[in-house]
Amino acid sequence: MSARIRLKKFGTKKRPYYRIVVMDKRDARDSKTIEELGYYHPIEVEDKQIVFNAEKAKAWLAKGATVTDTVRRIFNKKSIAMKSTTSP
Repeated sequence: MSARIRLKKFGTKKRPYYRIVVMDKRDARDSKTIEELGYYHPIEVEDKQIVFNAEKAKAWLAKGATVTDTVRRIFNKKSIAMKSTTSP
């Protein structure tokens, strides 16, 4: 199984919020998750916008989980160093 850390969408029309989750990369966006790491509210004020457990995220990265581009940007905002996967 190849795990991926990505966003799972919740909320209503024009008021989305997302959970940062670990899932099998072959599963659909709203399917069952392996573990929830936190949440991301793009509409909230800056302090309450991003909340997640950094220790769990680092543990999953150590196990070999990959990260989507959006989650990589979120982690970089909260100072979790991520290497870019794009090749020159």
